Amino acid sequence: TTRILEFLIEGRAFDYTLTDISEGSEVSWRTLHRIWPNFIKNKIIIITRTIGRVNLYKLNQENPAVKKLIELFDSILMSDLKNIRTKNKVIC
Repeated sequence: TTRILEFLIEGRAFDYTLTDISEGSEVSWRTLHRIWPNFIKNKIIIITRTIGRVNLYKLNQENPAVKKLIELFDSILMSDLKNIRTKNKVIC
């Protein structure tokens, strides 16, 4: 679940097929299909469009829980970037 959410948060501007999500998050197809109905039921994921018989999905950024997850992810990412910059500074 964490790897799927991380993949979708990092690529929140895009929509993906289930195959894209499985490969991008490195989660097996079987595991993805086991937990996917809960993502849909809890409105964490939304269908953005359908191409032929394939649905494309995206993180539901209007969901309050998703908003908090994105906030947390971004704050951790910014904190990590600050730490990297601090470590790379040369002290004269």
